Order: sequence, then structure tokens, then C-alpha cells
Amino acid sequence: MLHRPVAARMDPLLQLFNSSSSNRQAPGWPSADYWDTNSSSTITASDLSLPEPVNAWDIVLCVTGTVMACENAIVLAILFYTPSLRAPMFLLIGSLALADLLAGLGLVSNFIVLYVFNTELAILSSAGLLLTSFSASVCSLLAITADRYLSLYNALTYHTERTLTFTYLMLIIIWVLCLCIGLLPVMGWNCVWDQSTCSILKPVTQNYATVLAVSFLLLFAIMMQLYLQICKIAFRHAQQIAVQHQFMATSQASSTRKGVSTLSLILGTFAVCWLPFAVYSLVADSSYPMVYTYSLVLPVTCNSVINPIIYAFRNPDIQKSLWVACCGCISPSFSSGPRTSSDV
Repeated sequence: MLHRPVAARMDPLLQLFNSSSSNRQAPGWPSADYWDTNSSSTITASDLSLPEPVNAWDIVLCVTGTVMACENAIVLAILFYTPSLRAPMFLLIGSLALADLLAGLGLVSNFIVLYVFNTELAILSSAGLLLTSFSASVCSLLAITADRYLSLYNALTYHTERTLTFTYLMLIIIWVLCLCIGLLPVMGWNCVWDQSTCSILKPVTQNYATVLAVSFLLLFAIMMQLYLQICKIAFRHAQQIAVQHQFMATSQASSTRKGVSTLSLILGTFAVCWLPFAVYSLVADSSYPMVYTYSLVLPVTCNSVINPIIYAFRNPDIQKSLWVACCGCISPSFSSGPRTSSDV
């Protein structure tokens, strides 16, 4: 069983208040005297030293962030240096990879802020980076889901309607919105001056955490509805093909079942990683033990580790570019069969 260090420092996005005694100060969060303008005490480097061992949870999250950053950096490099990967669906994959890359860097910077630069500006900046990147990751996943749906619903006109300009405009809107989400704590919506309003995600307030959790649940409901529609369209297409080509019915049914299984895996993975944390953010408060938050945040970060595997490395075009970049050849198992955006 993991235990919190006696004098663990405050994690900008993950640190909790102590679970029981209301008269004890949260570890790592500056005391009331720190914020007292009438206090004549000064903060020195020795005051910020950490004699206790580093929290094991923080080490795990930092390592996870490093893996996230490396994986998604590879995806971005492949997309950037391969001119043929400029279709709208690859731009969406690039947006997801960029968001997860920033999330990984945010976890690493969060560790540095936690144990080196534990200042108000550093805390709020690190929290803003994490909020922006994870929000952009979820929004990019929603955009990819919508793109899959449109590619099936408007199969005949999809490639003419889905222009690069439209995709760029949509991505700009997503990133501007997510940037605003990340800037809110820096611009004042935080609990630095009133710790009683803090949520489980310090320095995010309870009201702000509730808004984020409710927004996520709405986005998840939209994604689930889109995936259900994708499954219905796929089954309908399979039935139509089976009627026209009786001899292809078995293979087509097998292909459809495989596609539905893949979609179920994608949605299930996303739900398992994100839903527990979103629900916990709604019902928990600052008195809950911090181990609960750490144990629920870790699956969220793991989702960003899995995203490149699901949305990028499974794509045949990206696989081909990766093989060429690594060894200058194409894998013998590479198949150049017909593909759609649903392969993404």
C-alpha cells in the first residue's frame, strides 16, 4: 500500500488535501503565512528543499509522460516528413498526437515544478498546460469520431466536402477553445487565495472541476452516439452487399464484425480510462485521500499512451512510412488494399 510522504510537495494538478484533520495544512501547499502580505518572512532556497523521498506516484506519472511524449513525437515526425500524409484524417491524427505530446511534456514539467520550482506562477502554468493538452486530446478524439461517421454517412461526397480548409478551421477552433480552458486558472479562476474552494485537482477550484467533468460527460455521450450510428451504417452496408453478392456474405459479415469489435475496443478503452476520473471529480472533494486521485489519473495518462497505437500505428500508410524511416524498406506483411478513414 502506497503512503504519502510526510512533507510531499504540492502537485499542481494531482495533489490532494489531507484526508481527515481540517486544522492541518495540505502538504506542499504554502501555508497561510506565505500568502500574508503583512508577513515579513522571506522564502529561501533552503525553505523549498525536499529531504523526504520523492513520491512514487509522481515518478510513475513522470515516466508515463516521457513515454507519451516520445510516442507522439514519432507520430508527428512521420506526418510532418511524409508529404502523402496530408489528408484531413491525418491532420486529425496529428492534432491528437500534438495534444498527447504536450500532455506528456506537461506531466514531466509538473514533476519539475513539484520538486524544483514550486512557485505560484510555475504551479498555475503547469496546470494550464495539462488542462489545455488533455482537453485538446479529448476534443481531437471527438473530431476523429465525427470524421469516421461523416466518411460513412456521406461516402459519395465525403472527399469533396471534407476539404483541408474546413479541417484546419475546425482544428483552430478546437485549440483556441482548449487554450482558453487552460488559461482560466492562470487568469484567476483558481484556489490559490481560498483553499476551501479547491477541488481534488489543485489549484483548480471545485466549480471549475465540475464544469470540466460535466463537459467531458457530454462529449463522451456524443462520441458514444456517433459510434452507435457508425455501427448501424456498417451493418446496413454489409446487408446491402450481402443481398447483391450472396457469395460474399460470409466474408463481409466477418469484416463487419471485426470493424464493430474495433470500434467497441476504442470506445471501451476511452471509457475505462476517463469515466472513473470524471465521475470522481464530480463527487469527491478536497478531504478525500490523494491516493484515489493518483490511481484514477494514471489510467487517464495511459489513454494518451494507447492513442498512438490505436489511431496512428495501426494505420497502413503510417506503418509504411515508419518502416521506410526505420530501415529504408517496406515490411513484407504490408498490404496496400483499399482503405477508408475508418482505418484510422
